[in-house]
Amino acid sequence: MSTQAPAPTRREQILKEAARLFAERGFHGVGVDEIGAAVGISGPGLYRHFAGKEAMLAELLVGISGRLLTGGKRRAAEATEAGDAPAALLDSLIEGHIDFALDDRPLIILHDRELDRLRDTDRKLVRSLQRQYVELWVEVVRRVYPGLAEADARACVHAVFGLLNSTPHLGRPGALPGREATAALLHRLALGAFGAAHASDGGAHASDALDR
Repeated sequence: MSTQAPAPTRREQILKEAARLFAERGFHGVGVDEIGAAVGISGPGLYRHFAGKEAMLAELLVGISGRLLTGGKRRAAEATEAGDAPAALLDSLIEGHIDFALDDRPLIILHDRELDRLRDTDRKLVRSLQRQYVELWVEVVRRVYPGLAEADARACVHAVFGLLNSTPHLGRPGALPGREATAALLHRLALGAFGAAHASDGGAHASDALDR
């Protein structure tokens, strides 16, 4: 039986090229005609799929936040069904986020640069999806490290996301180790960050420091 992934739809092709071009040249630096040319259709032909560039940007940013949350929930459900230990689920969540960080770098750049261009409703939806994703991680981290205060666990999750999402700034792809080696390094660093937070839990909590 074939396990080959289905070919991307025209809509998916458009979004992929739009993400690449927006990340390379900025939202306002790219025209509809250029996105169309990248997928082999006329600029006006794009309007059969999207109302305009703003609609593409919204689908890209809302879409990736939704995909991360859905993927995290799926991994949690699979771990529960398999009876996996919390540490195994944390490993799985880290692996899933690393896949995103290595394979969808243009979307990380877009989020950092262009989130404020979304309509209020779309931006609020992105933030809501992201909060749910963070809280899913916080719950798992506290199951692995029960002594870690909730505020500290949440701060650590945000810090790990910052670490993993730094991939667009790690240099040219050819200057990095291979994908497998880079993924393994990021995984060790993420686990090290959580372990360090747990090891320092006997001292002042991060939340206490923020209150001072």
